[in-house]
Amino acid sequence: MTANLSDKLHSVSSGPGVYLMKDNNGKVIYVGKAAHLKKRLASYFVRKIHPDLKTGILVKKIVSFDTIVTASEKEALILESTLIKSYKPRYNVILKDDKRYPSFRIAVKSDYPCLQIVRKMKNDDAVYFGPFASAGAVRHTLKLINKTFKLRKCISEPVKPRSRPCLNYQMGLCLAPCCYDVDKQMYNKIVNEVRMFLNGQIHELVKTLKGEMINAARIEEFENAAKLRDKIFALEKTVEKQMAVTTDFVDRDVIGLTGNDMYTVVVVLLIRKGFLQGVRHFAFKDSISSDHEVIDSFVKQYYRDSDYIPREILLPLKLSDASVYKEWLSGIKASKVNILVPKMGNKVRLLTMARENAESRLTRMVDELSAQADLLNNLQEKLRLRSLPHRIECFDNSGMMGKNLVAGMVVYVDGKPDKKHYRRYTIKSVDIQDDYACMKEVLERRFKKNNQNFEFPELLIVDGGKGQLNIAIDVLEKLNLKNAFDVIGIAKKDIQKKEPQDKIYKPGRVNPVNFGKDIELLYFLQRIRDEAHRYAISFHRQKRSKTALHSSLDSIPGIGKKRKAALLKKFSSFKKLAQASVDEIAEVPGMNRKVAQIVQTALNKIT
Repeated sequence: MTANLSDKLHSVSSGPGVYLMKDNNGKVIYVGKAAHLKKRLASYFVRKIHPDLKTGILVKKIVSFDTIVTASEKEALILESTLIKSYKPRYNVILKDDKRYPSFRIAVKSDYPCLQIVRKMKNDDAVYFGPFASAGAVRHTLKLINKTFKLRKCISEPVKPRSRPCLNYQMGLCLAPCCYDVDKQMYNKIVNEVRMFLNGQIHELVKTLKGEMINAARIEEFENAAKLRDKIFALEKTVEKQMAVTTDFVDRDVIGLTGNDMYTVVVVLLIRKGFLQGVRHFAFKDSISSDHEVIDSFVKQYYRDSDYIPREILLPLKLSDASVYKEWLSGIKASKVNILVPKMGNKVRLLTMARENAESRLTRMVDELSAQADLLNNLQEKLRLRSLPHRIECFDNSGMMGKNLVAGMVVYVDGKPDKKHYRRYTIKSVDIQDDYACMKEVLERRFKKNNQNFEFPELLIVDGGKGQLNIAIDVLEKLNLKNAFDVIGIAKKDIQKKEPQDKIYKPGRVNPVNFGKDIELLYFLQRIRDEAHRYAISFHRQKRSKTALHSSLDSIPGIGKKRKAALLKKFSSFKKLAQASVDEIAEVPGMNRKVAQIVQTALNKIT
């Protein structure tokens, strides 16, 4: 231990708090919490031999540390979680799956609530159900609800009056409160039925509906009885497909863990009302953290940002400070949360199920990794590349009649799209439809000297034939990058010449590469090209929509610079503004209902 660290250790508080370890560049490489800061830090620096590999590696990197004293262990836990999210330290386990899972939302305070799929739960007066791990299952459920229950399908708040009902009313799927005076008590009864369905109370709902069906038949309301019968039949079919895993109907999350030398996989089984509602998977490229540290870090980060905390959480290993975690989670939920490590009974079976799911996921990941490695090896061999193409970049241009010219760059790392490295370019030096000039500009901007700190690809793909390929070679020669990486061009097949497939061109070669039996390699390159095309054209459409909105607003009386800027900020595209109601336009700062009506009338004439 250095003298500097020793001196700092003497002045550290003995109370609870958070510590931040830093390397020789002053970068935070680890964040931890402790009930006794001095004792915890001493365990790092006083010991000569550390019990685990990770701590030994970490201590060698530490040059300095900072501490933050907190009032309690619970505050230390919350602060630690916040700092990990902020700094993303190298030696902390980082929960990288930040995907928001879909949930259902019902605005129960509305006169006529509708059912929406949302990705974020807000602190409003609405009722939420979820989250659900499978977006496909959510869409299927929504389709079933729309078919079985006659909630309105439009999502505007409040309900927009219409002169005639939409097709859903004609098909018997909606009561059309937008056109007709629908009894609110009857409508709220349907809303409650949907809530029971989404809460997993399908058996109780079916029982209630059967009673209503019998009563309707008794008083000879046979048409109503038939509708109730069809609803019951649809619900019973849904029950048959559900997988019941417990009989106590408690909401719980079951966490499973497994790993190998490359990955650690954590799986969460979402059990709601006794039924398995979904499975979430998280993978970490971390082979030196202990299982206990992974579970600790996972629980902190997962439930910090979770939309819903269940009543019970089952873990395969005991948390280091279980009582602190319970207090923290119970505070967030505003009711008691139990964290259990079961040793026998039905809950052990649930943990086994979670672990088996984690093992299955890990096996698939290893198989996919092996298949991707084989694909890249075969691609290197077929194209005779200088190195394995771990990173592939592909460029494509998009524009129309020289207007709104743009380009897009997509990046594939180890055979998979890496969207955080995608880039969009607005063409600045070209004002005519010249694909060669556009490609020249965008490649110069990507590979110019002050951009060379970014990682270079092993393979560069340009969308186009020999012409685009030659442009790329010229640009790289001028930038002294001719031998830095390989370049190919991909051109679409000529249907008039009856060409069987797209063509791959290499520098110095007249004819395209013949893939023969290795056609899957060509399909792989086509997928990358298609992704670049999709990315570029979506950017072009976005800019074209903004241009159309600008020009449309310029021709409307009463719309000056301030109102135009406010409308552009609110709606951002011609399509969004054209679909907006007069009330929504009037809510924009600087607008009023009279001018909003003028805007809507003008846009209706254009469309």
